[in-house]
Amino acid sequence: MTDSLPAATRVPAAGAGTAEPAEHRGQLGVAGGTALYVAAVLGTGILVLPALAAAAAGPGAILAVGALALISVPLAATFAALARRHPDAGGVATFARRAFGPTSARIVSYWFFFGTPIGAPIAALMTARYVVAVTGGDGARTIVIAIALMVVPVAVTAFGVRFAASVQLVLSGALIAVLVFVLAAAAPHASAANLQPMLPHGWSGVGLAMSLYIWAFAGWEAVAGIGGEFRNPRRDIPRATALALVIVSVAYLAIQTVTVAVLGGRAATSAVPLLDLVSVATGSGGGIVVAVIAAIVVTGVFNAYLAAFSKLGAAMGRDGDLPAWFGRGAENGAVARRGLLLSAVVMALYSVVVLASGDLQPFILVHTSIAAAVYGLGVASAIVLLPTRSLGWWMAVLSVVFAAGLLVLAGWHLVFPVGIAVVAVLVGAVGRWRSRRKTAAPASAN
Repeated sequence: MTDSLPAATRVPAAGAGTAEPAEHRGQLGVAGGTALYVAAVLGTGILVLPALAAAAAGPGAILAVGALALISVPLAATFAALARRHPDAGGVATFARRAFGPTSARIVSYWFFFGTPIGAPIAALMTARYVVAVTGGDGARTIVIAIALMVVPVAVTAFGVRFAASVQLVLSGALIAVLVFVLAAAAPHASAANLQPMLPHGWSGVGLAMSLYIWAFAGWEAVAGIGGEFRNPRRDIPRATALALVIVSVAYLAIQTVTVAVLGGRAATSAVPLLDLVSVATGSGGGIVVAVIAAIVVTGVFNAYLAAFSKLGAAMGRDGDLPAWFGRGAENGAVARRGLLLSAVVMALYSVVVLASGDLQPFILVHTSIAAAVYGLGVASAIVLLPTRSLGWWMAVLSVVFAAGLLVLAGWHLVFPVGIAVVAVLVGAVGRWRSRRKTAAPASAN
C-alpha cells in the first residue's frame, strides 16, 4: 500500500527499522511546541476536575494528582522518544504500524480519530457553563456558546499547525499568568482543617479520582502527531516535552490543593470551582477573570487537538485507513484541511449526544478509557521500536506497567475502545476482501 507513496511520506512496515523520514519542513520551535503541548495536556481539566475529584476522594484527590504527575514522567518521555525518532503525522498510529503492522495502526488510528473527539463537546460544555455562570443565561445559551467555542478553533487550525502554535503561544502565556493570579489570591484563605480526613472514601476514592484525572493528563499521545512539524525534532521535542511536563504537573497539583484547602466540603459540590475560588479571594467581581480563563483554555485545547486530528486524518488517508481523498496534507509542513474537515464532522456528531445529555462524568470516563487504550498500544510500540536498554526504552517499560494500571482503573468502560477496535478490524477485513476481488477479476477474465 505504501509503495505508491512519495518517498518522503512513506511509513515503513513493521520491523522496518528506525530509519528517519527523508526530510522535515516543519517550522515549530521549542516555544511553540511547548505551548501546544501545555494546551493539549493542561486543557479544560482545570475547569471542572478539581470538584469532580474532590467529590470522589476528598483531600485524597491531591494524592491522585501527585500520582498521575509521577506516572506522566515516563509516559511523556516515552512519547517524546518515539516522536523524535519517528516524526510523522500518524503519531501513535505510525508507531504501532512500525512495531506491529497495519491492523494495530488502524486500531489506534480509529481510537484516536473516532473515539477521543468525544472530548470536544465535553470541553466546550465545561467552558460554556463557566461563561454562563459569570454572564448569566439559560441552558440554551450554554449550548450556543459551547457550539461557538468549537467552531472558532476549527477556523484557526485551517491555517496550519504553525499558525495555531503562534496563537497558542500567546494563549498559554495568558493562561498561566491568570492562573497564578487566581491561586495566589485564593491561597491565603486555605485552612489545614479542610485537609482532614485525608481519605474519606478510602483508596478506592483515590482510584476513581485518578480515573477522572486521566482526562487531565492525557495529551502526550495526541501531540505525537505533530512531531514532524518541528524544525529540529530530535533536539526540540524532548525540550518542549520536559517544559510542558513541569508546567502541567505544578499547575494541576496547585489547583487541586488550593481548591480543597480553600473550599473544603464545598469543593465536592461546586459546578464551577475556579469561580468559587475567585469569589473567595476577590468577591463576585472576579468572575470575569474566570470567564477569561475558560475562553483561553478551550481555545488552546482545540488548537492543539485539532492540529493533531487533522494531521492524523491525512495520514490515515495516505496509509489506506481512510479514503485516499483525505490523504492530502500528511506531509510535514503541509496543511491537512481535508483531515480537519472530517474531524469537525466527527466532533459535530458527538456534540449532538453530549450536549443533549449535559451529564459530563460518564462521557469523561468513556474518553479516558479510550485514552488509556491509546496509551497502552503506544507504549507497547515503544518497547519494540526504541533501542533496548536506552533511557527511552526503560521509560517505555515503566510506562507499560503504568498503562496497565490505567486500563485496570478504566474497568468496564473499556467496552468502548474494544468496540472501536472491532470496527477497525472489520474495516481492514473488508478492504482486504475487496482488494482480493479486484486482483482476481482480471485473472478470471483472462
